[in-house]
Amino acid sequence: MIWTGLSKYRELGLLLMRVGLGTMFLLVHGGPKLLGGPGLWEKVGQATGHFGIEFAPTAFGFAAGLAESLGGLLLIAGFLFRPACLLLVIVMITAATHHLSQGQGWIGASHAIEVGVAVLGLLLVGPGKYSIDRK
Repeated sequence: MIWTGLSKYRELGLLLMRVGLGTMFLLVHGGPKLLGGPGLWEKVGQATGHFGIEFAPTAFGFAAGLAESLGGLLLIAGFLFRPACLLLVIVMITAATHHLSQGQGWIGASHAIEVGVAVLGLLLVGPGKYSIDRK
């Protein structure tokens, strides 16, 4: 069967997913949040209110930007891979919950859900052999 020959590209596929998702987290999500400063951090951090966490929204917003930025770098390198994936899944759950609670429906939350599912899958599979963790 034609698909059985593609299994030799498994490690390359994991590398591609890690680098692609990691780059997007770093440049499109986390980096702009960190550069946005305390005003943006507070706005982002208010999403934790959906879980009953009402204190320190600025700190939680900064933590989300840091998790996405540093998490993106760790995904790219394949270093501390599973802890990074876990933090990113938590951020995506928070983002999806925020979008849903704002009445944006599944369409509004779809990006966070899709990325969260992809990162959860990577957490389960591991970084592959082309990584610092090499598992």
